[in-house]
Amino acid sequence: MAKSNYVPLFETKQVIGRIFFRCIAASIFLGICFIVMYRVMFFPVGGKAERWTWIGLFLSELWFCLYWFFTTVSRWNSVYRLPYIDRLSQRFGKELPGIDIFVCTADPLMEPPSIVVNTVLSVMAYDYPPEKLSIYLSDDGGSDLTFYAMLEAANFSKTWLPFCKKLKVEPTSPEAYFRTASEPVNAEWLSVKVNLLLISCTHIV
Repeated sequence: MAKSNYVPLFETKQVIGRIFFRCIAASIFLGICFIVMYRVMFFPVGGKAERWTWIGLFLSELWFCLYWFFTTVSRWNSVYRLPYIDRLSQRFGKELPGIDIFVCTADPLMEPPSIVVNTVLSVMAYDYPPEKLSIYLSDDGGSDLTFYAMLEAANFSKTWLPFCKKLKVEPTSPEAYFRTASEPVNAEWLSVKVNLLLISCTHIV
């Protein structure tokens, strides 16, 4: 791939407030140095109990200083990365691997078919090449209710998946989307919601 066509998959940015953090870390380090100097200058010369007490305190302070040092070093140059997910398919295209997703359920009373259907439809609407995405439903209970609910979901997916891609729907779970989305004056939007309500009513019956 030519360098002129190279598109980064993420952008690295520095965390705000690094200078303030470094100032605080420097002040803490200065305080640690004073504590170590104090311990060394005032080494007890009296009884054995005082010496063991001093040794215990000094080792404890050294242990916490070492812990502070490693945690501070790991945060000294903090950054965060902003990913560009939409560029993944642009760069790799057909090189993306196939993905298998397993959705498990067991009891239609504890896990209503409507929840299972929304989960399956949500993963089916992933922004990933559909020919490389396989979804499997494992129903340990062998429920007829879940089976017929998935038949209805398969028919509804022919409407839902194009709707998600067209409007870039987030979240891709039908129930979650229509619970939070404001109702626009759109015939297609209303049609999709009516179809979802019909499936829900079928599950209840």
